[in-house]
Amino acid sequence: MSEQLAIDGGQPTRTEPFPSWPVFDDREEKALLEVLHSARWGIGGSKGEAFARKFAEFQGARFGIPVPNGTSALELSLRALGVRSGDEVITSPYTFVATASPILWLGAKPVFVDIEWDSFNIDPAKIEAAITPRTKAIIPVHLGGRPADMDGVVAVAKKHNLPVLEDACQAWGSSWRGQGVGGIGSMGAFSFQSSKNINAGEGGMVLTNDSDLYELAWSLHNVGRSRTGDPHHQDILGGNMRMTEWAAAVLLVQLERLPEHTEIRQNNARYLGEALSEIEGLSPLAQDDRITSNGYHLFRIRYDAPAFGGHTKDEFVTALRAEGITPCGPGYVVSLAESPAIRQAMAERFGADSAPDIANYPVTRRASTEGMWLSQTALLGSRQDMDSIVAAIQKIQRAWG
Repeated sequence: MSEQLAIDGGQPTRTEPFPSWPVFDDREEKALLEVLHSARWGIGGSKGEAFARKFAEFQGARFGIPVPNGTSALELSLRALGVRSGDEVITSPYTFVATASPILWLGAKPVFVDIEWDSFNIDPAKIEAAITPRTKAIIPVHLGGRPADMDGVVAVAKKHNLPVLEDACQAWGSSWRGQGVGGIGSMGAFSFQSSKNINAGEGGMVLTNDSDLYELAWSLHNVGRSRTGDPHHQDILGGNMRMTEWAAAVLLVQLERLPEHTEIRQNNARYLGEALSEIEGLSPLAQDDRITSNGYHLFRIRYDAPAFGGHTKDEFVTALRAEGITPCGPGYVVSLAESPAIRQAMAERFGADSAPDIANYPVTRRASTEGMWLSQTALLGSRQDMDSIVAAIQKIQRAWG
């Protein structure tokens, strides 16, 4: 007889907590006190400029603009790229809603392109068919820290003379062929929200290598000012998307830890991936040699229900959490192509027949059904923590197989 699962009243595989988040110490405290006593909590402080410079350098880009959050980073980038009402922006349907919402706020239309099964990122081979005379930009999403196929995306973009805005909101420290993401396309957007691998509660960053785009985006984020002109004179209509000195101070310290944490996550992901590949019914995403660094905000797994007695993914996640593997989740179970909020917004702006046809996204639908993930906190654990994840899954399979 198989051992009893925790969900059925048995003993869980583990009771110890995984590493807590966020990670901080007296260095963050010191940095915050420096801001406090400087009396420069916003404009006029030095932390924001220092963080913009250091983060841009870390990702291999020329310019950085710190903003309040990742959503505003995407919106600011779209504005700088000239996206306006009636335009179209191509992106992935398998991502967080914030990838598409700024497109709609600007009066533009998100055009979804299905994803690759091996990466859960946008499929470059399907982008060209979605391009129309109204297409203004392409947004690949480096979901979970895994870079999208930037060779394919950039090739299509160059062919059609379209800018690429990288949604790197989950991809700090990730690189493609040695180049940090966010510095490959025309612009890149990052998030430093509480769950992220480097965080200040909230925060964001826009990166670019284009000096003209930098000057424009800087002005747009700072109420239309120029970097060198009279602060009371505005040449364009901008908004206030400035990061506070408090957030920048914390992020400067958090950035110091990121290389070490990224190495730990990558080593654990490699070890865990090899172990899980031996379990029938589970398959981590395929490796790609062009990915020279993966930030691993998420460790994603494809789940095959028949190998677990026909139990659904949600049932599996519930059982796994009961076994003490708490940093696991079902992933995006509703794609943006199906999202009520996105579909309603599109219908209101572009007519009832403008909502995406879900049948056009079979791989996304499959990912929503079969894809799941472990969060980055699990990957900060020990080798024994990785073994406990494997043991819990094996226990579930024995009980359900």
